[in-house]
Amino acid sequence: MQWIEAILLGILQGATEFLPISSSAHLRIAGLFLPGAEDPGATFTAITQIGTELAVVLFFWRDIVRIVQRWFGALRGTVPKDDPDVRMGWLVIIGTVPIVVAGVLFQSLIRDQLRSLWITATVLIVFGLILGAADLLGRRDKGLQQITYRDGILVGLAQVLSLIPGVSRSGATTTMGRALGYERPAAAKYAFLLAIPAVFGAGLYETYQALTEPSDVGYGWGPTILATVVAFGVGLAVIRFLMAYISKRSFLPFVVYRVALGTVLLVALGAGWIAA
Repeated sequence: MQWIEAILLGILQGATEFLPISSSAHLRIAGLFLPGAEDPGATFTAITQIGTELAVVLFFWRDIVRIVQRWFGALRGTVPKDDPDVRMGWLVIIGTVPIVVAGVLFQSLIRDQLRSLWITATVLIVFGLILGAADLLGRRDKGLQQITYRDGILVGLAQVLSLIPGVSRSGATTTMGRALGYERPAAAKYAFLLAIPAVFGAGLYETYQALTEPSDVGYGWGPTILATVVAFGVGLAVIRFLMAYISKRSFLPFVVYRVALGTVLLVALGAGWIAA
């Protein structure tokens, strides 16, 4: 049965990682309906996110290779330091610092207390409304090449909030990007690039922890790896869909979905139908 559960959770991870609806919240909720009603856990979530981030790397492969090559070229002095790709490399680095610091300082809080469904339901609603406001009221004229270091740090600070299940990494960073006046595709692309080092770092750390403490992988290595592979395939399809979608449409459907899901969760928790 664990293999079937792993496939279902991998599909769910891949389908929700890039949409601004929080993959960690959906995995947490899905755990309620699995045999034994178990939370898949932070370790399982972090490892399967490696699959979805590999989808990001594949989708933006040319951009990533160019940015890395030119960033190292600037260090060697063969590429101008004000080159846009060099600047993007630095933007990803400085934007990653806040979540690294927060992840180290608040690891136990992230793995335990913040996984309460009361918190998940509340932030689904609150940050859904914030996303809607930022998308509706934010300026729409800034492109990717106009991102400043100040804005990079602010988006990086927003990414820290994604450590709370229900916030959504892409939702938090894209919301900040929209609030700062960037076009949807520009905000989303920077959000995806910014997530790469953070997610890979967390995933590799959790993998190391699981190797030293095998009991941390509740589903076992086989099902967890399968879920990661499934998440990669589904995630690649979803990121293609999302980048095409947001070039023409707003985030309103995702806002409505977040508020509806959070409301249903609060009602279910309040009525005692599910446990936090």
